[in-house]
Amino acid sequence: MSDFGWIKLSESNSKTSSQLKQVPHLPLIHRDLSWLHFNERVLAEAKLRTNPILERLKFLSISSSNLDEFFVIRFPSLLKSIQDSTHAEKTRALNLLRIKTSILTSVQGFTKKQSEILSDLQSQLRSHQIYLGQECPADSVGAQIQRRIFLDEILPLLPKPEPFNPAYIGSLESLQMAVVIQEGFWMRIPTHLPPIFCRWNEITQELYCFFLDQLLMKYMGDLFGVESTAFMLRITRDGDFSVQYGNDDTESIPDHIRLGLGKREHGKPSRLQILGRPSKKMLQEFLKSLNLSSHQVLETPSTLCLHGLCDISRNLPSTVSYNTQLSHLPLKSMIPHAFRRPEQIFEILDREDLLLHHPYDSFECYIQWLKAACEDPQVIQIEQTVYRTDAISPIMDALKVAAQSKTIKVIIELRARFDELNNLRLADELKRAGVHVSFGSNRLKLHGKVTLITRQKADGSTQRYAHLSTGNYKAATARLYTDLAILTSHPDICADVRHFFDRIWGGQIPQDFKQLVPAPAKLHRRLLAHIEHEIQTALKGRPARIFAKVNALVDDTVIQHLYRASQAGVQIDLIVRGACSLVPGVRGLSENIRVISIVDRFLEHSRIYYFGDAQVIYLSSADWMPRNFFSRLEIAFPVLDPALYRYIEQVVIPISLGDTAKARFLSADGKWKRQRPESFGNEKKPLRSQFIFEELALREYKGTPLWKKGIRHEQHQGQETHLHQTRSP
Repeated sequence: MSDFGWIKLSESNSKTSSQLKQVPHLPLIHRDLSWLHFNERVLAEAKLRTNPILERLKFLSISSSNLDEFFVIRFPSLLKSIQDSTHAEKTRALNLLRIKTSILTSVQGFTKKQSEILSDLQSQLRSHQIYLGQECPADSVGAQIQRRIFLDEILPLLPKPEPFNPAYIGSLESLQMAVVIQEGFWMRIPTHLPPIFCRWNEITQELYCFFLDQLLMKYMGDLFGVESTAFMLRITRDGDFSVQYGNDDTESIPDHIRLGLGKREHGKPSRLQILGRPSKKMLQEFLKSLNLSSHQVLETPSTLCLHGLCDISRNLPSTVSYNTQLSHLPLKSMIPHAFRRPEQIFEILDREDLLLHHPYDSFECYIQWLKAACEDPQVIQIEQTVYRTDAISPIMDALKVAAQSKTIKVIIELRARFDELNNLRLADELKRAGVHVSFGSNRLKLHGKVTLITRQKADGSTQRYAHLSTGNYKAATARLYTDLAILTSHPDICADVRHFFDRIWGGQIPQDFKQLVPAPAKLHRRLLAHIEHEIQTALKGRPARIFAKVNALVDDTVIQHLYRASQAGVQIDLIVRGACSLVPGVRGLSENIRVISIVDRFLEHSRIYYFGDAQVIYLSSADWMPRNFFSRLEIAFPVLDPALYRYIEQVVIPISLGDTAKARFLSADGKWKRQRPESFGNEKKPLRSQFIFEELALREYKGTPLWKKGIRHEQHQGQETHLHQTRSP
């Protein structure tokens, strides 16, 4: 288990601590190594020939973008940890150095796999008249298109070549490429040039796609009268930065953010990619100039522009891209019955909660409901958090118009990584439209996703309605990410949301809720308490169960408690999409824990926490990571409506755990393996959870607890009991 880090056992645990003392150390997989394993699972989908070809291209592109972000954020953090290790922490420093070496070795092999998969995909695409990065004969149509692209769309945007000195590469911004030309010249490539150029030939019904670095390497030599360009470079820099600002000086906050963004582009180098072969002497000068080790130089055998592959499908006519050999058929996101007349949702919410399961349920449901609220004269105030949203957002457009007639308040987290500029622009636009804008807390990122609508009734009293979600208010990603959202008028929930907004607007940290569980105030402690409850239940000989679905599980304390729960006999099922530091299946420690990861067409993004004996389900935007527990403003919200609770418990959780098509399980040796298909009679038919959820939505959830949800039946008329009173956690 060479990928494992180790932590000493805490002896402060309660009843089962005597059992744990038999284990000298608890196994933990280092989060960065585990994250690389996740990216391997992404790349495996690019290799899998049973996936449509454009779907494989998408996964190859994502694997490259993921790796870029890893070297922008995670790897620099590891380097800082190594640097900060003192002599007194010699063992820790040596362990981190070993992990660093393991990462760089793994990435070298990963890059080669990417090139092999690209070559296979190029061959597959040719059979569909899609030519990706192909060498074109001089007199061919492809060669003419290729040259035209370079002359018309690339060359006019290139700067003049400059004399080259290896020390100059330190001037490159993060993820910026440069081309080095023979005879001692070089050129820094503008970052706004797209990584891939595609042209559809209507006459021949062919698509030609060329990588930017491919075009530069091919034509720059001709342009300057040399046989070829020498090589290309691409630098990755530390892009993680923290911004602190005083809550009493809101006008200066955007300036602090912009200053931080400038640091990102010129942070400490963490990786140098090379396409081509510089001399050994020049390479040594690069390393000296950038203060990199030789292991941080990654030779790229194919292209530096794999991250642009997602653009190919956008350049194909729908008649071609809908070929099932090339891509999945478009998802038919549904509008549940309750949302087909958005103006009536308030009446429905007065008696029951509603659940949206995106992308199977269309995000248009939320958009239309919010627009109905903006146009409703009885709605007097709308408040919403924003972490990420679309550059052109129908939600924000509706709020800007509504600000002319009612109070609109938006709290924007400007520090949402890589969305800072979009959020700065949005803040300016909203302010100009008359929207009240706040930037949240100084110390904590606002990550909770919540909307509160206040509506005035005919008798002058007010009624509140809340929307709480595991995902962002971003239509683009709502079509690609799986998320869960609840709409409710539950008085306790809405009072909590009211309190949440009041505290944020007052520059304070929310706490003291009736139903919601906030971070950093309570979430971590509440989860540990629920785990402890299941432990005590199991020790009494009663069935106990924990289920969690998160993007990452790397909090040491939570993992320790889960190990204790396993030893006590609690059955634990975990779905962890990305990094997972917990090691399941270790005899005497975690043999009652199962961990799976689902990588499929849509990005698994919803977070669910289920505790069986306590009979409680929480949905949340928070992963089980220290940053979510202690450095962000998060909300976990309970599922109180009995029908919604049963749907998640009896449908969502079993179907997700039953996936045998796209799930992989984590074994006790720290390796991820494919699930074995369940047997159906004499045939083995894999179960694909995302396809099942899509089918359930198409059938309007017939046969599930959501069937006819939001439809008022005659027998319900005149009933005074509100279902919001029927359940509490």
